[in-house]
Amino acid sequence: MAGTRPAGGRFTVGVSRDFLGADGRNVWGDIRLGELDAAGIDWHYLPRDTGGLLAPDIDGLDAVLFAGPAVTARTFAGVTRPPLLLARFGVGYDAVDLDACTRHGVLVTITPDGARRPVATAALTLLLSLLHNVTVKDRLVREGRWAEKERWMGLGLTGRRVGLLGLGNTARDLVGLLRPFDTEVIAYDPYCPPETARELGVRLADADTVMAEADAVIVMCVLTEETFHLVDARRLSLMKPTAVLLNVARGPIVDEAALIEALRTGRIRGAGLDVFETEPPDASNPLLSMDNVVLSPHSLAWTDEMSAGNGGSAVRAVLDVATGRLPRFVVNREVLGHAHLSERLGELAADTGEPARAGVRP
Repeated sequence: MAGTRPAGGRFTVGVSRDFLGADGRNVWGDIRLGELDAAGIDWHYLPRDTGGLLAPDIDGLDAVLFAGPAVTARTFAGVTRPPLLLARFGVGYDAVDLDACTRHGVLVTITPDGARRPVATAALTLLLSLLHNVTVKDRLVREGRWAEKERWMGLGLTGRRVGLLGLGNTARDLVGLLRPFDTEVIAYDPYCPPETARELGVRLADADTVMAEADAVIVMCVLTEETFHLVDARRLSLMKPTAVLLNVARGPIVDEAALIEALRTGRIRGAGLDVFETEPPDASNPLLSMDNVVLSPHSLAWTDEMSAGNGGSAVRAVLDVATGRLPRFVVNREVLGHAHLSERLGELAADTGEPARAGVRP
């Protein structure tokens, strides 16, 4: 990439070690780290696999590309030179203390452009699997219970009403994937512009209305204080007994105990979960033994498409910062006025001959 630092330059990047398997190979496949090599960026895997980044992991680095480790106020304790950028591989940032990052002049980016289609496809996969009772039908064959198949008539998706909790970029992509099924889509998202919903052919409504009217409710919003237990016992009681609930976002958005009770009593038809309140779920969790549930270990969207997309997006953020430019998808926008950040980006831009950029790229 023109304008980036030459090999041996002082811009250095750390990559979290949770990308590596026991054999030392990248378990995610191609996450586009070769683009750092091509740009002459010095990078290395962090020396330890950790659940939370600490000063020895990040001090002195210019950027960190990470997936699983948490970032907390403790991360910066004892740091003498914090990185300019923490580039998260993925769209969730509930394990990142944005206020702490902002105080230290650290940009935090996510990769919605890389995860959008894989997560939308995973949501559709989960929905069809649940409606067609794939889990129990697979079990019938494996356990020699062929004769029981008549008990498990599925539901077709065509013409159904799908409810979305969240109408961000990934949910909007799912709307497009649903079109061939002639579904009606209703959504709750207080931050979605009405004109955007109209262009998509989606009817906006409050959360209670979505829960009450939809044949399938799919959770696709981010986890915040506002969305914690957004789907609780009261809202589950509003659902049709023939309806299903799916969660491809974050586990705590759904009150899991209330969901288990709704499934146990037949209050709703079924559930499809790629995420849980506690991950991994305890072996005694009733969800694991229910026939009307399809489960995935928070990895249904993990494909080569997602690896390349998320990795490429995170690497582009690194390359932008390496040339003194502000990257796309900054989630802690308050940091943009931080004097330390502006000074360091200006130095990088001057070193590489790039014009300084005053704002986040569109």
